[in-house]
Amino acid sequence: MPVSRVVSNAHSRLRSACLIAAAGALAAMLTSAPAQADDYDAAIKDIQSTMGGVPGFVKQFPKAGLPGAWAEVKAIELSDKTALPPKVKALISLAVAAQIPCSYCIWSDTENAKRAGATDEEIQEAVAMAALTRHWSTIFNGMQVDLAQFKKDMGGE
Repeated sequence: MPVSRVVSNAHSRLRSACLIAAAGALAAMLTSAPAQADDYDAAIKDIQSTMGGVPGFVKQFPKAGLPGAWAEVKAIELSDKTALPPKVKALISLAVAAQIPCSYCIWSDTENAKRAGATDEEIQEAVAMAALTRHWSTIFNGMQVDLAQFKKDMGGE
């Protein structure tokens, strides 16, 4: 398989993951009703029970948004009943965090990936893939490569 096709496939997968995460966050914001005090208290209790404590940053989060934010984290990131296994989710999150960059997320995602069984080599490769995707994205966008021609060159439309 040509290197350009491998790069394109990797870029497409990472971009899809980012778009899905953004769409999910937007949908949650647009569809959630204002939180009641009972919803906030229930979320705090669930966080306590799930995590064994309530991290300090949770108390800084707006009370109206916490129930929805917690429900999203629990349903996607913490659930083992999703399409992606926990290790893959942690590696994707780490790759994105390295690009943002977010030191908090990089530390947390690295720890989560290790707990989920990721090796040092897998962690390094996830970060290298993020860098490679960013590199080629910079080239394609900066050089204003024609998208229709790119798709043809890569075996698409």
